[in-house]
Amino acid sequence: MTMNDQTLKDSLTKLKGTGVRITPQRHAILDYLIKSTAHPTADDIYKALEGKFPNMSVATVYNNLRVFREVGLVKELTYGDASSRFDFWHKDHYHIICTNCSKMVDFDYPGLDEVEQLAKHVSGFDVTHHRLEVYGLCPDCKK
Repeated sequence: MTMNDQTLKDSLTKLKGTGVRITPQRHAILDYLIKSTAHPTADDIYKALEGKFPNMSVATVYNNLRVFREVGLVKELTYGDASSRFDFWHKDHYHIICTNCSKMVDFDYPGLDEVEQLAKHVSGFDVTHHRLEVYGLCPDCKK
């Protein structure tokens, strides 16, 4: 069993545990998100799966993404452009975004967890989360 297969299995188990019924569309959308490294929009997901599910609508994709977000499997990424992107949330990570083509790539940097502790100490806030984006030109756009 591959890591993606195990992640899908674990995610489906988590969904079932919250009382969410596993439809073929939910299964396919979740599988697509787990395998995707492109941080797709709902429209991207719809276009990728419409051949397999001709009766599925964009609204179905959005509704399922909302369910996944509420359960904590998916994060909705909004970066000021017109459409949200969706990211399967397997662990805390950050994003670097191309200022030319909007390509988004994950990167890890565990040291930033200390920022939350410092922010809490300095401000007295109960910190719930943080977000970091790094911007630049991707290798393809640099050419």
